Amino acid sequence: MKHLFDRVSFESSKMVTKTYSTSFSLGINCLNTRFHNAIYAIYGFVRLADEIVDSFHDFEKPKLLQEFKIEMYQAIARKISLNPILNSFQHVVHDFNIEIELIDTFMKSMEMDLHKEAHSQQSYNEYILGSAEVVGLMCLRVFTERNEDMYQALKPTAMSLGAAFQKVNFLRDLNNDYKILGRVYFPQINLDQFSDKEKSAIELNIEHDFDAALSGIKQLPRSSRFGVYVAFVYYKALFNKIESTSSYNILSKRIRIPNYRKISLLAGSYFKHSLRLI
Repeated sequence: MKHLFDRVSFESSKMVTKTYSTSFSLGINCLNTRFHNAIYAIYGFVRLADEIVDSFHDFEKPKLLQEFKIEMYQAIARKISLNPILNSFQHVVHDFNIEIELIDTFMKSMEMDLHKEAHSQQSYNEYILGSAEVVGLMCLRVFTERNEDMYQALKPTAMSLGAAFQKVNFLRDLNNDYKILGRVYFPQINLDQFSDKEKSAIELNIEHDFDAALSGIKQLPRSSRFGVYVAFVYYKALFNKIESTSSYNILSKRIRIPNYRKISLLAGSYFKHSLRLI
């Protein structure tokens, strides 16, 4: 029966999310349960595309990504896919009216990762839009549940949140991106001479994104506000730890937030949410 396969599909997306990201998994658990499957499905789709360009080095990545792209569009058109991740994603696209333009823009950024090794300011902005900001908009489509006025009002802050998360990822993964993948995302940066001054300039930009994002989180419906705030708090804690780390050490190790600290942050977030401080 189709509903059984759909259940397996959403469970597959959930497994992908929990395997790759404890932070997002905990954040999703703090959303209203009616959003869980949808956000798992979006994350699973994004993660699968990202894995193709980031991890499958011994395979024909351009061919794999093109096949994935074709299958994704077919899944949306047919409203079914034998790929469980794409099957769950197409359900969310239709259920929450996610624009195909957002998906097109995301896939364009994934394709950029196949070829682009260093970015200009323009290509950097395009990459952030496709890899992060439109993902924030996909999630916002879910959280606003076809309320077009709310969606349009919160679009800028949802994009800021996605941008902040992605830029923090870039700082956290500088060593791996540069030394293993040969990528430099931040424009006009020479990582062989990366300084604390350059790092501080990047961090100031990220701080602006976080500030803008928080104002939007406070306007979300309570059904999604707590879960999004938890993800915000986790990433802000990671960002703060990166800020306190020298440019030299950023390039030599990957900064992490230990699980016990995440539990502490979760408890503090719940306290603020319960008192309606967010």
